[in-house]
Amino acid sequence: MELIENGRVVEDRFTQLQDAQPIAERGDILVSFERLQGQHEALLEREGRLGVRIGPDVEPEELLPYLSQLSVIAIEFASFADGRGYSTARLLRQRHGYRGQLRAVGNVLRDQLFYMKRCGFDAFELQAGRSLDDALEAFSEFSVIYQGAADEPLPLFRRR
Repeated sequence: MELIENGRVVEDRFTQLQDAQPIAERGDILVSFERLQGQHEALLEREGRLGVRIGPDVEPEELLPYLSQLSVIAIEFASFADGRGYSTARLLRQRHGYRGQLRAVGNVLRDQLFYMKRCGFDAFELQAGRSLDDALEAFSEFSVIYQGAADEPLPLFRRR
């Protein structure tokens, strides 16, 4: 699967494991939050990077014991109208200092990408059938940003 990462289309190096699938001994994997909680030690003993996929109901504070071991946190957007993922990303970046990849997954639309990036997302998995090349244009639609955010902490008047 391809995704947008840091403004480029790249091949996803992570394999998404379903809860019933066996844990591979090596390779980069993405697991559910429930599996991370239940099999944390076994997941850390393997070779490869670890990522977690969380739903909109998982609070950022629930991830704190695992943050240093996670290379990717994939935040699920169940609906385009559900804004909890934006808050989760911003809290993870700014309050909790997470520096790994924040990936927007699920119902991710082109019109949301610029704002998701402002909240701290740096990777985006679009729904099947959506053009990744078209989505890349979303990041250049605005030439000036006024407010401070996760991607640029200083407001415009402080940058002058």
